[in-house]
Amino acid sequence: MTTADARTAIPATMTAVVVHGPEDYRLEQLQTPTPKADELLIRVEAVGVCASDLKCYHGAAKFWGDENRPAWAQSGITPGHEFVGEVVAGSSSALAAKRVNIGDRIACEQIVPCGDCRYCVRGQYWMCGPHAMFGFKDYNGAMAEYAIVPAKALAHRVSKQLPPQHAAYAEPLSCAMHAVERADVQFGDVVVIAGAGPIGLGAIAGVRQKNPLLVVALDLSDDKLELARKCGADVTINIASENAVERVKALTDGYGADVYIEATGHPSAVGQGLNLLRKLGTYVEYSVFGSEVTVDWSIISDDKELDVRGAHLGPHCWPAAIKLLESGVLPMDEICTHQFALADFQQALDLVGDTAGASIKVSILP
Repeated sequence: MTTADARTAIPATMTAVVVHGPEDYRLEQLQTPTPKADELLIRVEAVGVCASDLKCYHGAAKFWGDENRPAWAQSGITPGHEFVGEVVAGSSSALAAKRVNIGDRIACEQIVPCGDCRYCVRGQYWMCGPHAMFGFKDYNGAMAEYAIVPAKALAHRVSKQLPPQHAAYAEPLSCAMHAVERADVQFGDVVVIAGAGPIGLGAIAGVRQKNPLLVVALDLSDDKLELARKCGADVTINIASENAVERVKALTDGYGADVYIEATGHPSAVGQGLNLLRKLGTYVEYSVFGSEVTVDWSIISDDKELDVRGAHLGPHCWPAAIKLLESGVLPMDEICTHQFALADFQQALDLVGDTAGASIKVSILP
């Protein structure tokens, strides 16, 4: 199908969410974008609402800057970086470059690497210097009916047999699996994952693929902990009623866990992890915090000599994440709890912010 043929059924205007600043996101009518010769156009099928979307919405300094850092997020952009969509237009060369066809469903990695900076040249594209990202900086995201896939975007085909909201979970799942890769999990390890939200459940599923000695999940919700078991946790601990540090030490002859993956974004989870790890253990941080976190760094150094590792995005994990989704082994209907129309985007954002609510993965289906 040619570009002209593909565009015959595409409307001239579309509905999209536009960022005008913290807590000022508006639904607007825009011109439907026309792809350049090296771009694709997708009809958005689903876009997940991420905790980072919420923190950006509320004006966290990481996104909008403070006295110590400049603003990174941009006004005038459409948010949404966890998305899948159907390819509806693109030149033959653009389609060939992405190895896709008109009608394919694709998901895109959230970063659009420049290809020229030191990190990109060294193959470390997920740490790209300019760090352009869908929905935050330089490129419109997918809280819209249609979205452009730029030439440098990294696209992956996803089965059309999956419900759209399940397919869009490829983004958080790939992120969670990267955290697992950073943890360097071994067969004999006791691995603790803090948080049974979208990232935490993905990390549990990813750790299960590594088949360590014991997978332990922590959360405040019994319902989420039950879901954690369905994703692969051997042991669950409700930290509202049980001391996680004491329980983990009891499970490990008093030594502590080998690996701790933090996926809550709550400051208290940081100190918790440092305290329940054994000496020479590994701490992996995968969260976006709304404010700075203070801990006793002597635990990391003098007390335990811990390996503390950050994890960012989901590099090289997308094929594995998509394969896991397509396998049907994850309880996706229970993970993808809420779907909203594009016009109800504010309800979706508010629900993600309701930490006492029953939602896990909230999605918008344009």
